[in-house]
This record gives sequence, structure tokens and C-alpha cells, in this order.
Amino acid sequence: MTDNRNFSILSTPCRIWAIASIHGEYDQLVGVCKALDPRIEPGDRLVFLGNILGHGPRIRETVDQVLLFRRDFLARKDNDIGDIALLRGAQEEMWEKLFELQFAVNPAEVLEWMLDRGVGPTIEAYGGNAQDGLSAARQGTVALGRWTGQLRDTVRAIPGHRDYMSALRRAAYTDDGALVLVNAGIDPTRPLDAQSDTFWWANQAFERIDEPYFGCRLVVRGYDPEHRGVRVRTHTASLDGGTGFGGGLIAACITAADGVIDVIEA
Repeated sequence: MTDNRNFSILSTPCRIWAIASIHGEYDQLVGVCKALDPRIEPGDRLVFLGNILGHGPRIRETVDQVLLFRRDFLARKDNDIGDIALLRGAQEEMWEKLFELQFAVNPAEVLEWMLDRGVGPTIEAYGGNAQDGLSAARQGTVALGRWTGQLRDTVRAIPGHRDYMSALRRAAYTDDGALVLVNAGIDPTRPLDAQSDTFWWANQAFERIDEPYFGCRLVVRGYDPEHRGVRVRTHTASLDGGTGFGGGLIAACITAADGVIDVIEA
């Protein structure tokens, strides 16, 4: 395993509550939080598996709710900042890269690629317009830099939202190496610190895991492109009920010994 600042290392817990991709579905997140709050026990850890942004209609409110639930979790007796992890999903990765569009070789093509994968609602949530962005990309670096700068200024003006992005980690794992938690995928042939962008795009590689990943008992992900709900195999678990695509939001309680032991869906 690795111990650099790109990863959250969870001190060996009895249980981990993992929340799947939310995709801006504020009402479903509130429902899960209400159901989860009384079920959290002392010593539990909490991991948001990424894709808090994108697709859904109330992205800013969703981020606010994540930050509120995070604050309430940390206010519990004996909890500290190392007991909760916020993972970067494909949506957060695209959102962060969007602010650097003016440095891309073909920025209009890159933005169109992002829009095809759901970044449009996040642009709108922070006061932007995707068509204006495409127009700016075709005008050149100065116009595009002005457009991305306005989005960045909006994010910075909303309390906590820039800090939320800064708190994101590429993956999380328990300090005994028994559990690894990721957004969407992982290359089973590479250690965590050699994964590059596979955490967000290596869905097929995740499906090929048929033996313990570097000694890990279970790899858990929060985004499945087919949105097949809770799927537990010998060495992997997928949690994705299709939030943002007409399905439900899943939170699951996981232990290294027994895998998924409890599920909440809203």
C-alpha cells in the first residue's frame, strides 16, 4: 500500500459505511443520511465513494449536505478527521480538469467529451453555460480562461465548496490492507500508487478481479456503469443503484470479515 496524501488511510475499523455515487441527487442523499445517522456505531468509519457532482438537478445543495453530514459525523464522540474519507470520482476529476481547459490542445473537443459524460449540470449549478464554454474554446485561450475563471470564482465564493474539492482523495484503504475503496475501477496488476486515472475509468479492469488485490480481502467501488445495485463477488463489491439515472442511492456497511452486512437505499 501507500501512505501519501493522495489516499485516505482508515485506522482498522470494525465497520465502514460506504456511500455510492450521488450525482447531485440531493433528496436521495438526505434520505440516506436520515436512515444512516441512527445506525452509525462508535468506531465506524465513513467513506463517500465519489461522483457527488454531475448529472443531477441540485448539485450545490448536494455538496452542502455532504459537508453537513461530514461535520455531524466528526462531532460524534471520539471521531476525528481520519475516520472519514471523500473520494474523487470521474465527475470531480472532470470538474477539476475543466479549470485547465485553456491549456488543452483541443479544448472544444475535450469539453464536448466531458459534456457527453455528465459535467453539464455541474457547470450550470455554478452559474456557467456549456454552450458559452464551447464558444469560448473556439475563440481561443483568453476567452476560455475568462470563462473558466468565472466558474472558479463562483466555487470559491460558496463556503466550503473549494475546501471540499481540496479534501478529495484518489482512494481509501484500511491500515491493515484488508479493504480498498475506490470510485469506479482499479487495475489489478498495479499497486495503488501506480493507478493513474484507472480509479475513474477502469470499469472493465475492475470486473476482471478474480483474486485478492495485493493481499486485500475486498475492493469496493461506488460507480458501476450498468447501475446493477449491490453486487458482491469473492474479492469485489459494487454499490450503484443508479442515482442520477433514475435509480436509488445506496449506502452499505462493510467489514473485512463478512463483506457487505447492511444496506440502505433511498
